[in-house]
Amino acid sequence: MRKFLIIILAVMAVNARAQSTWKVDKGHSSINFSVSHFLISDVTGNFSDFDIEAISDDKLDNPKVKVSINAASIDTNNDKRDDHLKADDFFGVEKYPNITFNSAVFENLGDGKFSITGDLSIKGITKEAVFDGKIRGIITDRNGRLKAGLKLTTVVKREEFNVGNGMASIGDDVTVEINLEMSQQ
Repeated sequence: MRKFLIIILAVMAVNARAQSTWKVDKGHSSINFSVSHFLISDVTGNFSDFDIEAISDDKLDNPKVKVSINAASIDTNNDKRDDHLKADDFFGVEKYPNITFNSAVFENLGDGKFSITGDLSIKGITKEAVFDGKIRGIITDRNGRLKAGLKLTTVVKREEFNVGNGMASIGDDVTVEINLEMSQQ
């Protein structure tokens, strides 16, 4: 019985060591979006203040991901529009300062491709979201730390989150693209 317990503890120790925290390198990452305007052009923008963390192994197999975005950091290169997007009829940043995503299911699709499903919360409304992703590579930097590059995309229905409801000049489908560089801690 004692040998059995030692084996179980050893397996648990190996598994515990295999999992580590990966943190976003904000200087080499971005969260961008685009949405149609009057069906003839796209408005693009980004969020400049965000935090992304993953718990996973060295290969980023089956990561548990947490994302927090400061909604007030929205930037569409137009101050007047950005102020309107921060107002209650869009993001309501005073009442709802953060946009969050917490992963639940990771599906490895092969060749570095994956999908990650989880809970997306905007303006106090939580809906399931699915991101299509690609691991663009994992390297060891000159300090011996693992770094990973990922690209994730999804489409968010803005009216499902009460963002700009009734604004006929703006498309409902918002394409979100996350270009991500993460470092293993």
